[in-house]
Amino acid sequence: MMLHFSDPAKLKTKRIIFEEIYGAGDPSTLMELKELSARRRAIEESINETSVTAKATAREMAGGLTSRREQDLLKLELYLPLLENLVFHATSSGNVVSGVELKISWSSALSSVARLNFGGCKFFNNDELCFELGMTLFLYGAILRERAQEVLLTGDLVKSSKLYRKAAGVYHHLFQTVLPSLKPAVGQEKPPPPETTPSLSSVMNFICLAEAQGAVARKAVENGTSVGLLSKLDYGIKELLDQAYSILNASNEKCKLISTKLEEFICFSRSLHELRSKRYLAGSLKNDHIGLAIGVLRRALGNIKGAPKEESWQLVFKQEIETVSEMLRKLEHENNEVFHVRVPIHVDQLPSPESKKIVTGTPYDPKRSETKLVFKKIVKPRLSKSQTM
Repeated sequence: MMLHFSDPAKLKTKRIIFEEIYGAGDPSTLMELKELSARRRAIEESINETSVTAKATAREMAGGLTSRREQDLLKLELYLPLLENLVFHATSSGNVVSGVELKISWSSALSSVARLNFGGCKFFNNDELCFELGMTLFLYGAILRERAQEVLLTGDLVKSSKLYRKAAGVYHHLFQTVLPSLKPAVGQEKPPPPETTPSLSSVMNFICLAEAQGAVARKAVENGTSVGLLSKLDYGIKELLDQAYSILNASNEKCKLISTKLEEFICFSRSLHELRSKRYLAGSLKNDHIGLAIGVLRRALGNIKGAPKEESWQLVFKQEIETVSEMLRKLEHENNEVFHVRVPIHVDQLPSPESKKIVTGTPYDPKRSETKLVFKKIVKPRLSKSQTM
């Protein structure tokens, strides 16, 4: 089992009606703006939990998809090409849309800032379409993670790993391509949501890669892979999480923007996989080097500091500790009764796990609809009715 952290997907947003904001210069532009609004409204209602559509109707509208996560992914995959097209045309030199004031609003699921306002959420505003694209892609990556976890629980480990790798690719695209061009909102006094910082998307990229390798490692257990290789796979997960923690720690040192729960998740996840890696390492040593195996397990248990606060994490962590403790008890008993081998007590006398990383992110390839958008010149900034309410 792995620890799971679902907070990144708990985003909220306020409505945007694009055709009330942009002046459409021709019928095809107006039609696409209306479709943009409709596609976004479907996402808004789902993540804000305001939809009144019956489950059976939602399933029918989604082509028979029964999972809510699958339905949300479909909604996002229909919306993103339209949004990419709007971003492309609205920022092209030939279009005059600089007078448009969007006031795009998203909450943050990972901000350390106290949650206020609507339903306990603090909303962050920006008037750049890049903000909308960044937050939507962050949501897309987060829901891919949730769907990967959902599939993991069904036992389809290969598909789960593919979904985690796909999510990693989305986050890599975010921190490499989309977010570096995002500028803070004009006159913004408070810091932007951490979801718009490239560093957080980089952190999420490494988390998804670690989770993808976790699914691979679990499949390897099912296939009866040697404990030596299992040790390397779990230590590879630990090192991917080390990279996530290093980036998160450097980012939080500067601004303290990101929730401490994310840090706790990373810390206890890497401790879990390091402990599991050392259990497998001891398993590879016990037949020929029982003293080293005992020493590795004693050191592994001695290095554990604290316990996670989250109840579901506690259960996974406790189970692994009990498994390692029972293995140590049996080896100590066997050594006392049969072998009488000296157990090393110094760290430099004990072997360390080796690392093997075998997953990479699936590159995200943004799609864009083919409609050419033509806008009327905006003389006066316009807000949609929904944004003035």
